Amino acid sequence: MKGKDRVRGDERILGDSAFVLEILAEADEKLDRYYELKSLGYDLKRVERKVCEIYSIKTEDIYSRSRQKIRAEARSLFCYWAVRELGYGLSELGRRLTMSQPGVGYAVSRGERIAKQNNYQLLD
Repeated sequence: MKGKDRVRGDERILGDSAFVLEILAEADEKLDRYYELKSLGYDLKRVERKVCEIYSIKTEDIYSRSRQKIRAEARSLFCYWAVRELGYGLSELGRRLTMSQPGVGYAVSRGERIAKQNNYQLLD
């Protein structure tokens, strides 16, 4: 690669230039999405309302430690959107939900599957 498309670095650490550019572009997309949501007023309260609307539950159901299927799914979707869309950390969300950091990580993965299977979108 020549010119501006060449990324300088040690390929043994990061990989080839195309890989590095792809990762940087993906990170830029995530940052753009984060700022778009913030500018539209999305925060944890708004995500709570959206999840409660989808599942027809109360906010406290998201924060309960119940393993009832509907509550667990709602909590997982909430975790997915909070972490992947709003940028909350696993530890911070874990403290709010009284869950372990790995527990939140598993919930994020489940929430991603739920969102994709049901075509749930955070943005209306």
